[in-house]
Amino acid sequence: MNLSPDPIILLDRVSKRFPDGTAALADVSLAVPRGAMFGIIGRSGAGKSTLLRLINGLEQPSAGTVTVDGLSLAGADAETVRTVRRRAAMIFQSFGLLANRTVAANVALPLELARIPHAERHERTAALLARVGLADKANVHPARLSGGQRQRVGIARALATRPDILLCDEATSALDPETTRSVLGLLRELNQELGLTVVLITHEMAVIRAVCDRVAVLDAGRLVESGTTDAMLADPAHGTTLALLGDAA
Repeated sequence: MNLSPDPIILLDRVSKRFPDGTAALADVSLAVPRGAMFGIIGRSGAGKSTLLRLINGLEQPSAGTVTVDGLSLAGADAETVRTVRRRAAMIFQSFGLLANRTVAANVALPLELARIPHAERHERTAALLARVGLADKANVHPARLSGGQRQRVGIARALATRPDILLCDEATSALDPETTRSVLGLLRELNQELGLTVVLITHEMAVIRAVCDRVAVLDAGRLVESGTTDAMLADPAHGTTLALLGDAA
């Protein structure tokens, strides 16, 4: 894929300190090219989830600026944050599906909240379920699905608002290797077909190897290395990257 030179996500010297004094991120500057499959890797506690929450406007930085698709989240009002969340949808390790709603109703939920008319909701939901290979599961409840199927429902729901960015928070960590490959393949297809920018946070180098064009490595809240995946795998420059590669060997 030819990546656009203009970043769709830009972090400029971002730090995040919580009220209890915990420093989750320190002076992180990062640019995610439009249309990239971008991986953010690090061990537990490295600051990956905090970084994702800053991109989605769920947290505010203690210092620095976060810009998403041209919109600054520094002191942003509620409407700007809502716009960013529509443009940057999230999928989660725990799937986040509502047990009392059918698959179709789960996918349609963002459209209901956006007050999309019923006929359009139905049409868009059916198309999304077909795209993720679950057209025959529309009237099934999540408890009757496998983990991989639940994650596909989560992806369909995230795509309902037609976002430009898909943020994946350890989205394959709860899945077995074969299902992981299937879900990552779907994300890559969506990236290529829709021009969707996909940001994956993970602690698994195998995920980075499988689908990411570019990667950033976090360690104890600091960005220690970033670049193209091929270059980093061929010649890692930091000990943390070497250790993560060793874990994957």
